[in-house]
Amino acid sequence: MFVIRLYNTFGRKIEDFNVENNTVRMYVCGPTVYDYVHIGHGRTFVAFDAISRYLKLRGFNVIRVQNITDIDDKIINKSKETGKSWEEIVDDYSRDYIDNLNALKVKIDLHPRVSNHINEIIDFIQKLIDKGNAYIAPSGSVYFDVDTYSKYGELSNTKKEEWNQGEEFIKEKRHAYDFALWKSKKPGEPFWKSPWGEGRPGWHIECSTMSTRYLGESFDIHGGGMDLIFPHHENERAQSESYTGKLWVRYWMHVAFLTIKKTKMSKSLGNIIPLKDAIRSYGPSVLRYWFLSSHYRSQVDFNEDSLEQSKASLNRLKDAMSIIRNILSEGPKSYSTDEDIKIQKNIVSEIEKFHESMSDDFDTANALSHIHNIASIIFSKLENTRDFMGASIAFDAFRQFNEVFGVMDEEFSLAYDRLSKIIDSIVEIRNELRAKKMYDLSDEIRSILENNGIKILDSKEKSTWRFQ
Repeated sequence: MFVIRLYNTFGRKIEDFNVENNTVRMYVCGPTVYDYVHIGHGRTFVAFDAISRYLKLRGFNVIRVQNITDIDDKIINKSKETGKSWEEIVDDYSRDYIDNLNALKVKIDLHPRVSNHINEIIDFIQKLIDKGNAYIAPSGSVYFDVDTYSKYGELSNTKKEEWNQGEEFIKEKRHAYDFALWKSKKPGEPFWKSPWGEGRPGWHIECSTMSTRYLGESFDIHGGGMDLIFPHHENERAQSESYTGKLWVRYWMHVAFLTIKKTKMSKSLGNIIPLKDAIRSYGPSVLRYWFLSSHYRSQVDFNEDSLEQSKASLNRLKDAMSIIRNILSEGPKSYSTDEDIKIQKNIVSEIEKFHESMSDDFDTANALSHIHNIASIIFSKLENTRDFMGASIAFDAFRQFNEVFGVMDEEFSLAYDRLSKIIDSIVEIRNELRAKKMYDLSDEIRSILENNGIKILDSKEKSTWRFQ
């Protein structure tokens, strides 16, 4: 099997993927829950879900942590704007986030929340103070002294004059580019007690603390959107490696931007599409398919035409599965012809190319093309030869594809298997009605099935079906 290679943001190069004890420890930055998650978030979540799924398909154990940031300036500002408590805002938008993940079949092992880890954050900050990497300001705020970490800027490839943290300039900082680990209490804000006074954690220290808490002082993959490279991930790396004194993350991975009509999403432009709306419009499987039809490091543009194309392409794969299922129901032949063996080898070759693509920096776009090549073989050849072995190999190819892409679960579930037998019987009755030229009744059955999400595929031989 192919060696897995991936693009490491640190160093900006493709590297062989190696882990200890066959276990992959992965941390992906989750949302700050002050608003509905949008389709850009959805792309990141699905991309890392597919990466995790493929690693599992290849036999790795994967421990995946994705946090919920429920303490932040944006949440506090939302509370002031709406008059709702920060807890109410956090609960509402956390529920939206989890509901969307469940709809998209994104599987997370641990979902730590910042508010449940305040004591660990305080301990982390205190150790940085003790080691001389952080200092307490007169206000009671605590800042990380960037100059104490000699490798700052290496992850994001930024120079010192570019280290603007995007924070308000505060005179009590030693350097303008130092960043807050602990923010002293302000009127009307949530706060917790600490050795330096009442306040709350800064954004960057939260992820460092939680990832280290659950994955250890060194782990394998840290990911998120490309917009997090600086300052968030740069700051995480600085404070974490200062804390541990060792390499913190082996592979840094980042998902490219998603645009709307070639423009970055922003509230000021009013072009943000909530993820729940996209799921409602296109369905979770079509949306997952569309997210994964591009390489995770390629910028993609959201538009209705591309979603409709994804829907049609996914239906094409479902049509191919319908043919596979029909051939398998006929049972094996006594032997395979030379033509059958040639077709089998072609399908196996495409499966190998699927794995070759996925092993090459998780190239889902190219991998998907090889699954469609298998579908073309099914339509052009296997449907005519009716070779049981070829259909079995194609079925397993689609199974492996779905374990990564997660867009055809119903085709492989036990419930589907039971339901398919019932639908097979109904379709067979309809075939008999058509043979007897009882078209009114056969059309009525077709209408009933299609109204219930079952697409009939008529042919000269006999009809098959698939879910719409």
